[in-house]
Amino acid sequence: MPENRALPAGNSRDRRQSRQARGHVAEHPRSHLQIDFCLQIDPGDTLASRPIRVTLLDALPTITIMNACRSTVLAARRVDSQGICMISTPLSREDNAAPVKPVNSATRIATASFIGTAIEFYDFYVYATAAALVIGPVFFPQTSGTAQMLSSFLTFGIAFLARPLGSALFGHFGDRIGRKSTLVASLLLMGICTTLIGILPGYATIGAWAPILLCVLRFGQGLGLGGEWGGAALLATENAPKGKRAWFGMFPQLGPSIGFLAANGLFLALAMTLTDEQFRSWGWRIPFLLSAVLVMVGLYVRLKLEETPVFAKAMAHHQRVSLPIVETFSQHWRPMLLGAASMVVCYALFYISTVFSLSYGVATLGYTRETFLGLLCFAVLFMAAATPLAALASDRFGRKPVLIVGGVLAILSGFTMEPLLTHGSTWAVALFLCIELFLMGITFAPMGALLPELFPTQVRYTGASAAYNLGGIVGASVAPFFAQKLVAMGGLSWVGGYVSAAALISVLAVLSLKETRDREL
Repeated sequence: MPENRALPAGNSRDRRQSRQARGHVAEHPRSHLQIDFCLQIDPGDTLASRPIRVTLLDALPTITIMNACRSTVLAARRVDSQGICMISTPLSREDNAAPVKPVNSATRIATASFIGTAIEFYDFYVYATAAALVIGPVFFPQTSGTAQMLSSFLTFGIAFLARPLGSALFGHFGDRIGRKSTLVASLLLMGICTTLIGILPGYATIGAWAPILLCVLRFGQGLGLGGEWGGAALLATENAPKGKRAWFGMFPQLGPSIGFLAANGLFLALAMTLTDEQFRSWGWRIPFLLSAVLVMVGLYVRLKLEETPVFAKAMAHHQRVSLPIVETFSQHWRPMLLGAASMVVCYALFYISTVFSLSYGVATLGYTRETFLGLLCFAVLFMAAATPLAALASDRFGRKPVLIVGGVLAILSGFTMEPLLTHGSTWAVALFLCIELFLMGITFAPMGALLPELFPTQVRYTGASAAYNLGGIVGASVAPFFAQKLVAMGGLSWVGGYVSAAALISVLAVLSLKETRDREL
C-alpha cells in the first residue's frame, strides 16, 4: 500500500525542483503530495523491489529511484485517486549522474583469484615434492625402498579421490550462499591440514598412527583444493568484461605454476643449505609450516572481496537450486563428463613431468635432489609463460582451437620421453621437462574460462569444480603410481604412451564440445 504524506504548501525547494522536470501533464487535483511506494516491475528488471518516491506538485510528477547508483526521472502516465502511479518507459537521466563503478576492481579480482590459488597449489605441491623425496621413509615401515615409494605415491593419490567430494561440498555452498565465503573456507581448510602435516610425528615415534593421520590430513588437503579452483575461476570469469573471460580466467591458472615454483624453490634452497640428515630429520617440515603464514595473507585478500555480480543477480532473482550436485548430475552430466575428460591431459602432463620425473631422476638417473629440483624450477617458467599466451589466443580464436592444438602436440610429446630421459645428458632431460610443462600451460590456460562457461549460474560452482576434479582422478591420482609400475613392466616408453593416451582422451572430448567463447554467463 502506498504511504501518502502531505507536504507544506509553501515548500519552495520542492516547488523549484518540480519545475525543472521535463515534459508536461495536466495538473492533478492532489498536487502537494509525496508518495513512497514499492514499484512493481518485470521480475527481470534490475530496478525491481527498489523503493520509489513520487513528488506531485504543480508540474510533472517526478519519480525517483531512491537507492539506485544514479537518480532516474521517469515519465508518469497517470496517478489515480489512490496514489498509484502507472509508469511508462524511462525518459531521461540526470546529466551529472556519477558513473556506476564495478563491485570488484580488475586489480582486486586478479590478485584474489591468483594469490589464493597459488597458496593452495603451493600447499598441494609441497606434499607432492615431499612424497617423491621423504614421505616414504618418514611415515612408513622400513621395508624396501620401492615399497616405501609406492606407499608414498598412494597417499599422494588420496587427495585426488577427495577433490571431487570437496567440489561437491564447497560447490553446494558456493552455489547456495556465494563464491566469496566458500573460497575463504576452502583456503582455511587447506592451510590447516598442510600445517598439521608439518608437525605430524613419523612412524618411528607413533607407529601405525603416522600413516593413518597422514592419510586423513592428505584427504583434508584434497577437500580444500576441490573447492578452491572452481571458486577462483568463477571469481575471475564472472567479473570479466565481455571478450576477456579467458584472460581474466588466466589469473587462477597462473596459481599452479607459481605455487609449484615456490614449493620446489624452497625445497631446493633447503637441500642446498642442509645436510641430508638434517633435511630428512626436520628440514622438510619447514615448507609445510610456512603455509600458515601464506594462508593468513590469502585470507586477508579474500575477505576484502565483494560477491560476483553474476551470482548477486541470481540471488536477487531467486535463481538457486536446493541441491546443486543433484541438478548437475541429472541435468548437466554431459558437459561435466566432457569437461573432466578435457582436463585429463593437463594432469597427466604435469604430474608425470614433475612428481614421477623427480622420483625417477633422483632414484634411477642418479641426479641429486638439488640438480633435478633446479631443472624443474627452470622448466615451470615455460608453463608460466605459456599460460597468458594461450589465454590471449583463446579469447581471440576460441577455446577449442587452442585446446586441440595443445592436445595433439601432447600426444606427440609422449614419444619423446624415453629418448630424451635416457639420452644421458642434462640438457635432454631439461628439454623434455620444458616441453611437457609448456604444453601443460597451453592446455590448462583456456580451462579457466571453458569449464565455467559449460554450466548455468545456479550450478556453475558445483559443475566447474566437479569437472575439474573428476579429471584429476583419471589424469593424476594414480599417474605417479602407474608410471612407477609401467617403468618396471616395459620401461619409459610405456610411461610416454600413458601421456599420449591421456592427451588423446582430452582431444576427443574437446572435439565433442561446442565452442563457448561467445556464451553469456
